[in-house]
Amino acid sequence: MNCSMFPMKADQSVTSGSLFPQHSSLSIEEFNNLGWEQDNDCNNNCIRGDPREKVLRAHRIFRRTRSLNAPSPFQQFGPCGRIMKNSAMVMQIQDPASQRLTWYKPPLTVLVIKKVSDASVLAPFVQLVDWLLQEKNMVVWVESAVLEDAHLNEDVKFKSIREKLVTFKDGRDDLTDRIDFIVCLGGDGTLLYASQLFQQSVPPVMAFHLGSLGFLTPFRFDNFEEQLTSVLEGHAALTLRSRLRCVMHRKGDKRQEAKVEANADARPAANSILVLNEVVIDRGPSPYLSNIDLFLDGKYITSVQGDGLIVSTPTGSTAYAAAAGASMIHPSVPAIMVTPICPHSLSFRPIVVPAGVELKVSVSPESRNTSWVSFDGRNRQELFHGDSLRVTTSIYPVPCICAQDQISDWFASLADGLHWNVRKRQKCLDELSDLTASGSEDTLDEMENMKLYDI
Repeated sequence: MNCSMFPMKADQSVTSGSLFPQHSSLSIEEFNNLGWEQDNDCNNNCIRGDPREKVLRAHRIFRRTRSLNAPSPFQQFGPCGRIMKNSAMVMQIQDPASQRLTWYKPPLTVLVIKKVSDASVLAPFVQLVDWLLQEKNMVVWVESAVLEDAHLNEDVKFKSIREKLVTFKDGRDDLTDRIDFIVCLGGDGTLLYASQLFQQSVPPVMAFHLGSLGFLTPFRFDNFEEQLTSVLEGHAALTLRSRLRCVMHRKGDKRQEAKVEANADARPAANSILVLNEVVIDRGPSPYLSNIDLFLDGKYITSVQGDGLIVSTPTGSTAYAAAAGASMIHPSVPAIMVTPICPHSLSFRPIVVPAGVELKVSVSPESRNTSWVSFDGRNRQELFHGDSLRVTTSIYPVPCICAQDQISDWFASLADGLHWNVRKRQKCLDELSDLTASGSEDTLDEMENMKLYDI
């Protein structure tokens, strides 16, 4: 830990070198045995409390309510990050301008996620990891598959730091309450992957644009040292990107439905998935149109006949939903978007519903075929007759660190990613009158071309 950033007493200093051997990489099992769970909180700023107590405390405080207002988001992000305390509340929603990151414990562990199969990311990845280890004395986590990259292992600098990294395996190891901070290198897919790794509270995420589109990655890598230092010192605005909590109910499984209802958002069920962009229900390989019944807080709304349905967050409004004709919504707006995919009825326009409601989607009894469901493009599974999918806003958003602020970052992403509202400027009346009053027989186009060569 950088002592200039987080002053400690002499007997309180913690460095990665004192915790980890220098010549052997650590698996998550070895990391777990290093004794993070200690009771003496006053002697170590980097200890971790009992995660079960944190879950119980969160369940008591943030009980899920059925309301037309958005659920109050869980405001603790990983072991160290949370929103700075502020009393400015509007309809249970904190003023977005007041959402600034503060560290109530020094961030020690950082997870670095890089874009896979992209050689251009390798050099920045090595440079970043080396800087975090050497300059900031942080414990760096990476996915175990990263160490298997042949091109990366040919790097001389990476060979010297490889053994200092802590690894985990996706789908096997639980990262809950082990990561203080996340850095993404790549495109939007890296942020979606970070969301998928944390199905409850998500540590603050800083995303660098090294991919193709970059809607969700506002930072440039050129001066990463300065930007990261500023964030680690607590100078950063946040965008809380809401997620959808999706629960699949299979036909006849009443016990499972009652159990999920009782646990709500505090303890994710085995069939509960949190998505950052959207959940898509489509007809799959069937040649027939989808027939999907849509309910809102238990009330039947309509049947969707077409290629399918998109239920998205405001973050996902600029993704698949935008391509299907939906409006683009700022990620701080508490809402759920419902967008049909090529509906049979031309009057079926996309709708926006409050974030506090619960949507239920099921295959219509008279439907000729089943439907298929995918969550942020992953975990694709079939929705049979009698099954249902329930979707609502989760209390666990993804806290994304802003490069400037919420407004500037979002409109910059629209301009860069979609070339939003880019057009030719209409000539003002004075310019037109000057051209027509010139008395020349030249056309307006010829006059415009002449301006290009005017000195």
